[in-house]
Amino acid sequence: MEERDELPLDRQLRLEILYARERVYRFGKATPMERLVLPGDEPGPEIWVKREDLSPVKSYKWRGACNCMAELTPEEAARGVVTASAGNHAQGVALAAMTLGIHARVYMPRSTPKVKQNAVRLHGGEFAHIVLSGDSYDEAVTAARQDEKSTGAVYVHAYDDLKVMAGQGTLADEVVLSGHGPFDTAYLQIGGGGMASGVSCYLRTYWPKMAVIGVEGIGQASMKAAIEAGHPVGLSEVDIFCDGTAVRKAGELPFEICKDTLDRVALVTNAEVSGAIRVLWETLRCISEPSGAMGLAAVIKERAALAGKKVLIIISGANIDFLQLGLIAQSEGSASAKARTLRVRMPERPGAMLALLDSCFAGLNITDFQYGKQKADEAWPVFTISAEDAALLEALPARLDAGGYRWEDQTGAVDVAFRAIPLCGDLLAFPSFLRLDFYERAGALHDFLMQLIRDSASLCYFNYRQSGERIGRALIGLDFQSAKERARFLAALPEHGEGYRSCKPVDEATLRRLTV
Repeated sequence: MEERDELPLDRQLRLEILYARERVYRFGKATPMERLVLPGDEPGPEIWVKREDLSPVKSYKWRGACNCMAELTPEEAARGVVTASAGNHAQGVALAAMTLGIHARVYMPRSTPKVKQNAVRLHGGEFAHIVLSGDSYDEAVTAARQDEKSTGAVYVHAYDDLKVMAGQGTLADEVVLSGHGPFDTAYLQIGGGGMASGVSCYLRTYWPKMAVIGVEGIGQASMKAAIEAGHPVGLSEVDIFCDGTAVRKAGELPFEICKDTLDRVALVTNAEVSGAIRVLWETLRCISEPSGAMGLAAVIKERAALAGKKVLIIISGANIDFLQLGLIAQSEGSASAKARTLRVRMPERPGAMLALLDSCFAGLNITDFQYGKQKADEAWPVFTISAEDAALLEALPARLDAGGYRWEDQTGAVDVAFRAIPLCGDLLAFPSFLRLDFYERAGALHDFLMQLIRDSASLCYFNYRQSGERIGRALIGLDFQSAKERARFLAALPEHGEGYRSCKPVDEATLRRLTV
């Protein structure tokens, strides 16, 4: 029999995956497969999801780290291990360290989310020590490699190691044994390439006609760059929205496998990934980290071409910072309906807003409304408008043109994203600001304006963003011609009314800050 290290790399990898079967299941159990049905009436594929987010460390990374560390000799184990990771690999190393009684130093970028740092401590206990170093994964790697040289500790690579790749490949073995195959296509997200290489190599052994598509973020496509160049190359910049796959340079060993096993590499945007995260929540009640949803993002993007096919995707992880969930939920890409952001010119006079709502915006949903008075004779409020019927949204510019409104597309504008809402206080006569909670239903905003503003006040400020609650929350400003009119309005203002739950004037200190 040939020595294993004399075999071609792909044969070595397949053998190592078989040997890994004997090791990884002392650290965790096999993860389930689940059917996902895409929302909408358009034709699409039959999708099966490998739920690696349900693994011991909420990511597939435990497989490679545990397989690699289980193979250490007693002398190597006594020296301890060192690694670098943005989070998920670190948890796998920590789990193996605790189980095997091996001391590990884990170098992580200083920007690593707390949820991932805490998970490393949870899984590793006294055997895992975190060292925060640098602002990027590359800087953490440099520090870890220096530790390796100075202390003699064994370096456990996150992806560029045959035993790590083989450990990741055990998830493909579970796919084959699940009975849900064969599959027409698999979409595999890629960071350094450890999982994609192990899984693609093993799947092609059993289903050689299966198409295997690598998936990378547009701003972090290191494997695509490597395949095009014929060897791994470093990217000058790396987008870190999908932090689990934010790798500047593909691994040497994974590249040697992927260049032969991948049919192509598909690219996805951050907005498309955000949309996929929403689909996972709405269909499977699964919360994925951004990199975990990349495969589904590519499937949704190529939905029409995949109609009638059986497709495999992998939710590679669920280690996401809770705060990031809010940003993703509010992002344009995660919206359930088509949306666009417009800045519309209208005359600065009472009733002008109602006229716009009654005409051009009829039948549309306002998900974001930003306005601050800056000129005495004209207003330029910014609206984010959505509609389930894309045709309604496409017709909006023509409706605005027909209504005599000037408008500008502000989709993706930086000031809109950061909610920079200027307001010129010296243009106001007798303002009042109100905290409004209204019921989120079609026409609610229109009904409120009809009941409370009428012709007695002009709108000078509006700050509202749809949050997904049944109640919409807004801060609004009204300007009156006299103190008497303002006093009469506030005296007659019911705190609760038809279409809204609460409407209260803000305190004087807030009023002064807003109108400076």
